[in-house]
Parts: sequence; C-alpha cells; structure tokens
Amino acid sequence: MTTAALSPLSQLKQKCYTIIFEADTPAGKGFDVLLILAIILSVTVTFLDSVVSLHERYTRIFSVFEVVFTVVFGLEYLLRLWCAPRPLGYAKSFFGVIDLIGWLPSVMGLFFPGSEVLTTFRVIRVLRVFRVLKMGKYLKEAQVLAEALRDSSRKILVFLFAVLTLVVLLGSLMYLIEGPAHGFTSIPVSVYWAIVTLTTVGYGDISPETPLGQLFASMIMILGYAILAVPTGIVSAAFVRGDSNSSFREERGNKTANHS
Repeated sequence: MTTAALSPLSQLKQKCYTIIFEADTPAGKGFDVLLILAIILSVTVTFLDSVVSLHERYTRIFSVFEVVFTVVFGLEYLLRLWCAPRPLGYAKSFFGVIDLIGWLPSVMGLFFPGSEVLTTFRVIRVLRVFRVLKMGKYLKEAQVLAEALRDSSRKILVFLFAVLTLVVLLGSLMYLIEGPAHGFTSIPVSVYWAIVTLTTVGYGDISPETPLGQLFASMIMILGYAILAVPTGIVSAAFVRGDSNSSFREERGNKTANHS
C-alpha cells in the first residue's frame, strides 16, 4: 500500500515512526540529538537540585523543570508506543525498557517524595547516541562481554562463596588475636575488618595493635592481591573465548555468503 492510499492518521503514524525510530534520516537524527540533550539537561538539573544551597534558592525553578521533563518524556514514551508497529514488542525491547526506566522515577517522585533522585537513571538513555553516531558495531562487543559474564557467573558465584567463608574465618581469628580491647568488639566487626582488609580498601577505622595481629593483617593484605586476580582471570578467559567464537561465526557467515 502506497503512502497516498493511507489514511491521514496512518500517514501521521508513519511519519512519527520515521522521526522517532529512524536515526538514519535527518529528522530522526535531529530528534535523537534533541532527546539526548534533554536527557543530559534533566540529569544536570537533578544533580544541581541535590546541592542544599541551590535547592533552597531555586526550588521553584527546579520543580518547574522537573514537571516539564516529566511531561516531555512521558509524551515521548507514549508516542513511541503509539507509532511502533508492535507496541508490546517495543515495550519489551532493550530500548523500550530503558525508556520506561528513564520516565518512571519522575512519576514516582510525584507520589513518593525523595524518589525523584532516581531521575538520574535517565542518563542510561544516552545509549541512543550509538544509533545516532552509527556505532552499532560496538554493541556487538558489548554482547560478547555480556556473554562472557553470563558464562562465568557460576564460577564467580563459587568464588564469592569461598571468599565469604574465608573472611568469616579470618575475622574470627582476628577477634581471638586482638579482642575487644583493641577495637575488635565482636565477630561481625572483625569480619567487617577482614573484608575491608582483604579487598585492600583499608579504611583504617579499626587496626590491629599487637605484633601477632599486625603480622596476621599483613598476610591478609598480601592474600587480597592474589584473590583479586581470580575473578579477573575468569572473566578474561571467558571473554577471549567468546570473542574467538564470535569471530569464527562471522568468518563462517562471510564464507557462506560468498559461496552463495
């Protein structure tokens, strides 16, 4: 069916779809650029509103901005649902979910004061810049990374369980060595110290004072560097394996296309 044979409403819907969903057209690219600028501006307003001095001085202005952004992003989401060929398909798609996440916090802020800070989630929608700049090839690399994380999930869970068991044992031993007199008032506090030390964060709010405790702490610090390398190696191996499989599939697809 040609454009001329479509009803005025269908023509409007088709034009709306071209502008909103087609980033290759000048109108579509302009729409996406304006949308990204609006998202960045709305996140900036949320950041500034969290500063106490600015909030007290410009409360009304920030409120007006937030209402405007809520209406604009709400209308944009509804327009996407209206003009999409399969509204439910769009709503369940990656960008559909991201669009909803970027709008819902604003609505929640109207009913639950304080939740408006979640509007910073809108910055996730800036991912649309990949479409505008035609950087879709990088999405394939992101997919390989996601597959690597998924393939490594069981190994990482086992590793985390082993680390959790280790910090409980180390914390308990440090509690016996130092005791309440040196700040290790309970086993949970000692386990907290073990986690902070094993991860090489070292807040310094609790520290051993006895020579034996300091020696034990030094061993835990060195052990921490070795442990941090384990999940990195697991994910890296899975990433390299996934990247090789992706390259092999792409090369085989190219050969099949050439033979065809």
